[in-house]
Amino acid sequence: MFAGALHAAPKDTTIPASAIDTAADLRETALASDLGYRITESLTTEVGQRLAGSEADARAVAWAKAKFEALGYDKVWTEPVTFPKWERRSESARVLGPHAQPLALTALGGSPGGTVTGEVVRFADLAALEAAPAGSLAGKIAFIDYKMERARDGAGYGPGSRTRSGGPSAAIRAGAIGYVMRSAGTDSHRNPHTGITRFDDGLTPIPSAALAVPDADQLARLLALGKPVQLEVALDCGWNGEATSYNVIGEITGSSKPDEVVVIGGHLDSWDLGTGAIDDGAGVGLTMAAGKLIGDLPTAPARTIRVIAFANEEQGLHGGRAYANAHVGQIEQHQIAAESDFGAGRIYAFDTSAPDYAKPAAAQIAEALAPLGIAYTPGEGGPGPDISPFAGKGMAWAALRQDGTDYFDLHHTPDDTFDKIDAEALAQNVAAYTVFAYLAASADGDFGSELKQVTPPSE
Repeated sequence: MFAGALHAAPKDTTIPASAIDTAADLRETALASDLGYRITESLTTEVGQRLAGSEADARAVAWAKAKFEALGYDKVWTEPVTFPKWERRSESARVLGPHAQPLALTALGGSPGGTVTGEVVRFADLAALEAAPAGSLAGKIAFIDYKMERARDGAGYGPGSRTRSGGPSAAIRAGAIGYVMRSAGTDSHRNPHTGITRFDDGLTPIPSAALAVPDADQLARLLALGKPVQLEVALDCGWNGEATSYNVIGEITGSSKPDEVVVIGGHLDSWDLGTGAIDDGAGVGLTMAAGKLIGDLPTAPARTIRVIAFANEEQGLHGGRAYANAHVGQIEQHQIAAESDFGAGRIYAFDTSAPDYAKPAAAQIAEALAPLGIAYTPGEGGPGPDISPFAGKGMAWAALRQDGTDYFDLHHTPDDTFDKIDAEALAQNVAAYTVFAYLAASADGDFGSELKQVTPPSE
């Protein structure tokens, strides 16, 4: 035998014509269904906000188990996820002195509590604060006034997120006693945007918060008057031990290769200001609905459809990391995964990490998605947040990219509520995930999952 024969190139992965025909029928069934909308309504109404580690988070886990079972999933179970528990109790801010007035703000997740009063020093962006000399902000409050830009693909969120995660540590290094930022958002409402922050090792955390966009404008105008502005920030929040929540998992068993799985899902937790409808109740609702519609077929696809409602994405991908660590030994059985965690806008683009030999199947999936207005955009997109830890170990992924033009108007705010969901747009999402999952589970051949260290692109 020639040495080369021992390492023959994999056979091209393709999808049978019969599966393509079934997927076309599934697509139309999903478009006519309001199931994803009703599941999202159920979660956001019956549970509401679901801050990780809270009593409501526990109720969300019970809700998800019961919902999977009511939808007729063949197997439902939970896997524990343990993490530090952060709590929010109260928060306020006010300008002192001749222009005294309250400002709308919210504590950043991970911030300590405390009340600080000091002169505000404005910085245009994170780089400007990072350049501030050590000790130059002693007794003062740092304010980053970075304005996030609107974009369909959410590209403006990267700098905004880095301002939230890196700003407090930069402020501490410059000697500040407190930190405030313009919210990482694109709206113009008095709804501050929360989100997790971080403090670098060796630094003593300081109260850190985000101002609503109009209030950041107001503070900037006061500073532009050229006189010192005194600000009081009062936060009652902080870490309080550990909590255990759960990844909740439902399966539709495959007909001939049940040990191989196609994963879809969203994250079950949310921030506590709204009811977590777009982030990420919609992701949970639409993927649960997609699995249910596939399960209603007379014959299941070859592989198992596994739907995961991930725990505590918001505070550090805890559920996604736990799942990857628990299942890394079965990485080759994970055919491909896709996560919905970018709101409920229409999906406009599709891509996968498929190797060359699996690109024929990827093209077939793209063709089946095209009637939904979804373009095939190889080389664009990346895995969703909770599947990114497993993708980093070599699991194949797909990206079903949603229109996020208005996503950051609502993201992490009190306005993230069910009334913001468009039923027709959500049905299009359900149709896309149903088609993708069914065809991937029906493929002859694989999509390249294997244990290896990779750096997947950001979504």
